[in-house]
Formats: sequence, structure tokens, C-alpha cells
Amino acid sequence: MSRSARPVTVLSIIRDCLDALLHPSARYDALTRARHRAFMAPRLLGSLAAFAAFPVYLAMRGAPSAIEVAAFAWLIAPILLSWFLSRTGRYEGAHVLSSLALAGLIMAVAGTTGGIESFAAIWLVVVPLEAALSASRRVAAFASLLALSCAGILILVSQLGWLQPADTSAAQRGLLMAFGVASATLYAAGVAFGAESLARTTVNLLSREEERYRLLARNMSDVISRHQRNGAVQFISPAVEAMLGMPVVRLLGHGLFDRVHVADRPAYLTALSDAARGDVRSVEFRLRQEKAGPERRQAGFQADFIWVEMRCRPLEQDLGRQHLDRDVAAEAEVVAVMRDVTDRKLGEQALDQARSGAEAADAAKTRFLATMSHELRTPLNAIIGFSEMIAQEQTLMLGAAQRREYAQLINDSGQHLLSVVNGILDMSKMESGNFEIASEPFAPRASLMHCCNLLALKARENGIDLITDAPQDLPVMTGDPRAFKQIVLNLVANAVKFTERGGQVTVTAAASASQLTLRISDTGVGIAPDDLKRIGSPFFQAGKTYQRRHEGTGLGLSIVKSLVALHLGELTVQSKLGEGTAVTVKLPLVYTPPQAKASDKKPAESKIATLTPVLRHELQDQPALVKKSA
Repeated sequence: MSRSARPVTVLSIIRDCLDALLHPSARYDALTRARHRAFMAPRLLGSLAAFAAFPVYLAMRGAPSAIEVAAFAWLIAPILLSWFLSRTGRYEGAHVLSSLALAGLIMAVAGTTGGIESFAAIWLVVVPLEAALSASRRVAAFASLLALSCAGILILVSQLGWLQPADTSAAQRGLLMAFGVASATLYAAGVAFGAESLARTTVNLLSREEERYRLLARNMSDVISRHQRNGAVQFISPAVEAMLGMPVVRLLGHGLFDRVHVADRPAYLTALSDAARGDVRSVEFRLRQEKAGPERRQAGFQADFIWVEMRCRPLEQDLGRQHLDRDVAAEAEVVAVMRDVTDRKLGEQALDQARSGAEAADAAKTRFLATMSHELRTPLNAIIGFSEMIAQEQTLMLGAAQRREYAQLINDSGQHLLSVVNGILDMSKMESGNFEIASEPFAPRASLMHCCNLLALKARENGIDLITDAPQDLPVMTGDPRAFKQIVLNLVANAVKFTERGGQVTVTAAASASQLTLRISDTGVGIAPDDLKRIGSPFFQAGKTYQRRHEGTGLGLSIVKSLVALHLGELTVQSKLGEGTAVTVKLPLVYTPPQAKASDKKPAESKIATLTPVLRHELQDQPALVKKSA
């Protein structure tokens, strides 16, 4: 066991010694470190072995010749080359010097042993082979030209007879040739094994590096991708399969671009193009996925799109490739990191909705306070003023007719004040879910006619024709008669209020197998499209649209909307500015209270249909006049 452990220990010592000699620039890169070791180790070991064998050679050979001394002196060169590499870290330069030193030794030996016919001439083949370890085309080309030049020089001087013929016998020349071939072959074999070792080290390092990046790409939740400037995907990490629900192969090339939302494609390509020019860009866009979660569908997002944030930067190119390729700018590539930010978008959307709701609530509060300051102060001023006048009737010498008139004005003001308070209380009950429907059978035609008769005088004073079309055979319906009257009164009163003198208000009723349909249409000022979307909101009044000149709290249509919803009915509003408004209410003939828990007292959700404009000629195409209120 100690024998097997000894070589490992020796190799470790040698490796540590070589690492101590390495230039600092080669200590932190595994491939560079391996190349420097491969250059220094055989030269140092070969030189040390030659120096160790030199005394033995002298003892066996005797006094050496000048050539032998020069050959052994050359053994100092590898040590100097190793020192040069250790001090400067210039790997290619060390190989160039090594080629020069080897070629110089070969020329010196060949020049004294027969020129091109010398046993040393075969070693010229080794010069470019050794330069191949540099992994540099320039060094290999230089070494090849150097070997060819040396061979040419030897041939030339041999042909010109400038070299003295070697004083050796044929047997000695054959032995020396065999030695030259064998030694050159062994040296070339060593170079080949060194090249194989470097290649294996390179492959192992690349494999480990690739595996490291593959593990990072597989285990990161963010998606890593590599793009060309035109957006084509060259690589994309497997995390995209979980994000988009589709295999990686379908996203290569322009597969990812095809899944970008059409409206977001310009921003997507612009970000990649800017990154290819050297900038760092961040962009958000929508990507189509195979299936979206139900919570995202309910949140209002499109069923097959998610929001993605992509940060992209230029891909660092290899410096060697930049020197060789003149078109690097045209082939610039981009690396990008993408992550799903749909949840953040949902949060932003919810925040925007909450902000809008808060702003709307604040605006509603402001409108409410402004409206109440008028609607409450006006009747209270009348009540206080006329009651003071009645209290001072002796001083003012009021007659019976004046007292009755003032009392009537006080009563009217009190009734108006009571109606305002009742409206606010009813709206509050509906919003809190405490408004209860007292369901009972009643005749809808009688209630409808009664409400229209109550408003006939107001319509006549305003110069408006109030037309009622209610068939005699309207069936009895089951519901809250008080709520039914409130619906009719609010709708007809609104129609009369916002119809100019000479206009017309038409009330129609019709029954089907299961529901009663009421339609109240007018030829009034109409409602603008922007205000039409908010009709039915508490305290909302479209004052800007038709320059309000009428009193009111803005609760009428909101109360109607809530009462219709409580009866499980439908409300549709159609209007066009300057041409009139038509409100359609559909109520079930038999109201069936929904089965709800005792703790769940919220009113049923309103079924408000799409609000669409209506033209004047549609308002005029009504049934024949049945009754004109007196």
C-alpha cells in the first residue's frame, strides 16, 4: 500500500513545485494552469535528468567533443524558457523561443554531422509538432516556416559544399541515423501525449463548466435565454416549460417571438436591439401560455397571457473571435433573464382599482355634502322663516289666508325634507343589506296608474305630455308593492324632471309568462356616454352633461337599481345626448326570496345590462296612446 501511495505523493510534490513557479495570471484559470504545467514540467525534468546523466556520460565517454559540449549546454535553454514563462506568463512567446532554441540546436548538430544527411535533420519535423501545444495558429505557422527554412539552409549549404563531410563510417552513420529517428519519434510521442492530455483536460473542464451552467439553468425559476439581434432564440432554459407550459424546442428560433402579444412586440424587439448595441435594457411584455390559472381569469386577465419582465444585456464575445471576425457587430448576441410578474401586475391592478375606488368615494362624499347642503338647507330655511312669521302674526297682522299659505309652505318643505331623509335611509339600508322586501300579491296596473296620476300635475305644469300604456289584463304579481311604487315614481319623476317643455314621457307595461316589463322613455336632454357608465351610483348626478337646474340628491336611480336587484330583476338604460333616455325594468311576476344563510344578508347582485345609446326615432316608435294623464 505504501508503494502505491508513493507515486501519488511524488506527483503531488511535483505539482506543488510547478504551481509555485506559475505566473499569477495562470493560477486562477484551470486550462491556462494546465498548459503552463505541460510546458514547464518536461523541460525542467528533462534538463535535470540530462544534468544528472552528464557525469556518467563523461566517465564512459571520456573527454567530450565541442559538439557534445554544445549539446549539453543546450540543456540550459529549457530551464531558461521555464523561467521566462514563470516570470512573464507569455505562453505563446515561450513557445516561439522554444522553437528557436530547438531549431538552433538541430542546425548546430546537423552542421557538423553532414548537413541535411545528418541524423539530427529528422528533428526538424518535431519543431512544428511541439509548437502545436501552444494552441496558437501564429506560433504553429512560425514554427513550420522555421523548420522549412532550416531544412532549406541545410540543403543549400550541402549542395554548395560548404560543409565538411562527416568523418564516420557507414555503420556509425547508420547507428546515428537510427538514434536520431528513435529519439525524434520518442520526443514526438511525448508531444502527442502532452497534446492528448491537454485536450482531455480541456474537454473535462468544458464538461464541468457546461454541467455547472446546466444545473444553474435547470434549477433557477427565472428563464435564461440567448437571442440574436432580430429576436431569434438560440438557447432558452428549461424553466420556460413551467412558465409557458410548452417544450423548449417550440420556442427556439422565432417561436418565443410568435408568443409575444402583438401590441408588445415593438418594445420586445427594441429592447433586444438596444442590448445588442451594448446597452442594458429592461422591458415588460405579455406572453401567451398554453393555460392560465383560474385566479388570473377571475382577476380580469386574458385567459392565455401572462406578464413577463425581461432584463437583457449584450453577450460578451471571445476576444480571439473579435480579432478574427470583422462582422462581430452584425452578429452581436444578447443574453436575457425573464421572470413571471403577473402576480405583481395583479397587485398593481388591485391597487389602481382601490385607488380609483377611494377617489370615487371621496368625490361622492364631496358631491353628497354639496348636494345635502342645498337639499337640506333650502326646506329648513323655509320652515324656520315661515314659522317665525306665523309666530309673529299679531305684529305682522297676518290674515287667515296668509297663515294657511305659510302653513302649506312649511308642510311642503317638511315633506320634501322627509323624502330626502327617507331616500338616504333607504339607500343606507340597501347598501348594508338590512332592507327587507315585504312580498305580497298586488295589481301592478293599479299601482302604475296611481303613480302616473300623482305626477300628472307636475308634468302639466312643466308643459310635458305624460302618456301611460298599461293593458287592462296585466296579471297580478307577487312582490313588494311599496318598492314597486318607489321604482315607478323615481323613474317617471326623473323623466319629467329632465324633459324640456313640449317634450313627451311615455310609460308602458307588458307581461310575459314569467315577468313584467316596464319601459319609461322620454325625449329629454339625454345622458352623455361617459356619464351613462356611472348611472346608478349613489349620489351621482350628471351635472356637466345637461347643466343641472333641478334639485335632487342623486339617489333616485341608485335606489331603483337596488330595489330591482332585490327583486331579482334586470335594469337597462339606453340614452343619447340631446335625444332622450329609455329605462327598461324587468321584474319577475312571482318573487321568490333567495335561500341565504342567516349571516348573509347582502342584497342580490344587480343585473345591469349593457348601456347603449338610443336614437330619437326609436323613442318615438312607441305603442298607440292609451291614456293621457289629466
